[in-house]
Amino acid sequence: MHTLASPLIHAAKMAAEKTAVIDGDKSFSYRELHERCCLLGAALSELGLKKGDRVAIWAGNGHRYIETYVAVPAAGFVVVPLNTRHAEAELIYALNDSDTKVLISDRDPGALADCVDHVIMIPDAYDEILSKAGTISLGEGIDENDLAGLFYTGGTTGASKGVMLSHRNLISNTFHYMAQIPQYESDIMLVMAPLFHAAGSNGVLANIWTLGTQVTLDAFAPGSALDLIEKHKATETLGVPTMLAAIAEEQHIRPREIQSLRMIAHGGSPIATEVLRRTHTAFPTAQLFEVYGATELSPLCTVLCNEQDLIDSPLARSCGRPIVGNEITILDPEGKPVERGEIGEVVVSGPNVMMGYWNKDEQTAAVLKNGCYWTGDLGYMDTEGFVFLVDRSKDMIVSGGENVYCTEVEEILYQYPDILEAAVFGVPDDKWGESVWAVVVPREGKEIDIAAVLSFCQERIAGYKVPKGIDIQNEALPKSGPGKVLKRELRAPYWDNQDRAVN
Repeated sequence: MHTLASPLIHAAKMAAEKTAVIDGDKSFSYRELHERCCLLGAALSELGLKKGDRVAIWAGNGHRYIETYVAVPAAGFVVVPLNTRHAEAELIYALNDSDTKVLISDRDPGALADCVDHVIMIPDAYDEILSKAGTISLGEGIDENDLAGLFYTGGTTGASKGVMLSHRNLISNTFHYMAQIPQYESDIMLVMAPLFHAAGSNGVLANIWTLGTQVTLDAFAPGSALDLIEKHKATETLGVPTMLAAIAEEQHIRPREIQSLRMIAHGGSPIATEVLRRTHTAFPTAQLFEVYGATELSPLCTVLCNEQDLIDSPLARSCGRPIVGNEITILDPEGKPVERGEIGEVVVSGPNVMMGYWNKDEQTAAVLKNGCYWTGDLGYMDTEGFVFLVDRSKDMIVSGGENVYCTEVEEILYQYPDILEAAVFGVPDDKWGESVWAVVVPREGKEIDIAAVLSFCQERIAGYKVPKGIDIQNEALPKSGPGKVLKRELRAPYWDNQDRAVN
């Protein structure tokens, strides 16, 4: 049986004085990382927290984030990573919904402080409580089926959902990742994607378990990322496609010594072939890997290896084969397997499938059936087992690796007093993969000020969810016989000459 304490305890025993984390001008050995995690666990216990209580973190990347991500579950509590791009209302919802007791943050919590019993500010208060804390043994009294983390995603009905991931879920995903993308003790991993995001935290446990070193980048900037790769001779990194595009562009214009890179992985949204090509020419020593999954899958279910060799192949449009430890089937709406090459919903089974949504039994039942997760993505599997995504059955947009549920944005638009009807959908975007777009119909006798609508949205939802464009039409939105808005008709002009309906 393994829990999130297992990789850290192993590393502290096997390589106590090896550098575990580099954060700016600070570095910590595995002995020090283990000690600090024990102190944090003890400090939280001394605040009165009990097993299963929730601890949120709202911060940029750094050694304290890694400590929190590992120590909170390893001490028996539940970590709640908060998206730093979310609006205040969304963050307040997550804290209240999860009944979080402690917030750890590197920024002014504002109204968030009223949602919790304690706020621990990074760096000063955080370091102070560690200096005064006793110590505990990590992993004691914890079962692999205990809840380890609550990861909030966008809500298909307006409210976010807390994805419940157990220790078994996260450790299984770690094993699957290591089996497919080998990790080594000599690896130095640049953590450039935000750690609240699956793309950021995915490699943390694997790197610790294999005694590697992690270099954290507080906030992503392509020049800073390349500087750290050059300075520390980083061997691997992982990010969303927009990050790859940015570091490739920077490397082409202002090249650094980056020959140490052996692996670049990306996920969160499909990648354009031209971005792959430029990434390969910018980083010729690195193997490229695409990983696909969902927060509900802890997060991985497929991997496409050695993309640099597939750039001119039809396989470049695939998201890969099922990752070791997962089974993927393509099912029709009745749950029956379709023939190879036929389109259906991508359904995943394996020990990394989430426990469910926090306090949302109905939404859980809609996607978890017989232990399998129905992803909401439509696709097909070829005769060699490669999975190709073609559309989404869920009303969702993926922009820059972030999920945007259309109904969540529509709910805000409908609150605007002069809007009678609203429809939100994704349009192709060379940089972000997809952008949020809206079509609205004004109430009779009203005129809509687009700038005012956008400002209205910005006050209520995260910036990446705010429409990048709004079309105004005076006739009613097109609808089916039962009255459902026909978004395909609205989307169609934007997706002409595209080979699939997701980007």
